[in-house]
Amino acid sequence: MATADDVLAVLRGVIDPELGADIVTLGMVPSTAVEADGRARVSIALTTMGCPLRAQIRNDVVGRVEQLAGVTSVKIDWTELSDQAKADVMATARKNIADNPPETQISPMTRVVMIASGKGGVGKSSVTCNLAAAVASMGFTVGVLDADIWGYSVPRMLGIEGRLGGVGEGDEAKIVPNQRKIGSGRLKVVSMGFLVEQEETALMWRGLILNRAVQHFLEDVRWGDMDYLLIDMPPGTGDVQMGLAKMLPRAEVVIVTTPARAAQKVAARAASMSRKNYLRIAGVIENMSAFVTPDGESYPIFGSGGGADLADELGVPLLGQVPIDGDVAEGGDLGEPAVLADGVASAEFRRIAELMVTEVTPPVDMGSCTVRLMESPVTIAT
Repeated sequence: MATADDVLAVLRGVIDPELGADIVTLGMVPSTAVEADGRARVSIALTTMGCPLRAQIRNDVVGRVEQLAGVTSVKIDWTELSDQAKADVMATARKNIADNPPETQISPMTRVVMIASGKGGVGKSSVTCNLAAAVASMGFTVGVLDADIWGYSVPRMLGIEGRLGGVGEGDEAKIVPNQRKIGSGRLKVVSMGFLVEQEETALMWRGLILNRAVQHFLEDVRWGDMDYLLIDMPPGTGDVQMGLAKMLPRAEVVIVTTPARAAQKVAARAASMSRKNYLRIAGVIENMSAFVTPDGESYPIFGSGGGADLADELGVPLLGQVPIDGDVAEGGDLGEPAVLADGVASAEFRRIAELMVTEVTPPVDMGSCTVRLMESPVTIAT
């Protein structure tokens, strides 16, 4: 006769398809029992009683438990998780995803940095493009993924045009990023802007389609060797952000905010979502920190202190404070990032980029790593 422990053991094979882990590990099986007449009783706690996956879970549970010796029938007692238990389940699911990431075309040698914000209008895309150009000018190969599917602007800001090309055929077919050489380095860029006929085209897509588009950019693009991949994240904490966190659990996050306290509080939500998905917060950049006149006078038009306060709250470094500079907007419109010329903002962007590659997110050195060793022939002494 099977025991309650036997029932619990086979239930480890029941995977919640939405959370990606087994229902026992997730804490969704409060109790199991096998009665004298052979009836097995299983208590299952759902995140919500109206869970659309309930029937699928039921069929899987019954199908597995019925196979145990002596089990004559299976009775499921449905319950609902408490608020704290739901939070614990989601934390376990996110940790499981972080420990078992899906395969992508991003090399393990590529340093992935998500440039995120809690709200729009803080200059996140201009920060991404200027940092990418600055790092590339140091001789690095830098990928730029424009994950702001609705509000794509990276192609114009980096001065790159043309449709995305492809290589291979059938199942081996891959998309090839558009490229631009900067100094001794190179940019590799993928954006929805390269897939639409006109820049003004509005994409009226919902969450699942948006998430699938980003998934294609990671799985079906032949990125090749890169030192860095900078991701221009959409504002907020929605489907795209959660999808990218699942696919790139080793990514690090730089939070962009403005000096205004209201922007600081909203940006903290983006940091909270990142940490709940086990992503490291590398630092904070305060954009549009102050207007600096040609003679050096500074005017904090949008307030002051938001970036420093956010960095203190998160316990991470304030990487820099980019002043208001008309050259940044003009450079974005013309496709020539301001960081490639002289100016007060460009000097700060270059300083932040230098800080990133030397201290905050230095390039991955895998010269002595097993991954590298496996690429070389091994001589076995006899």
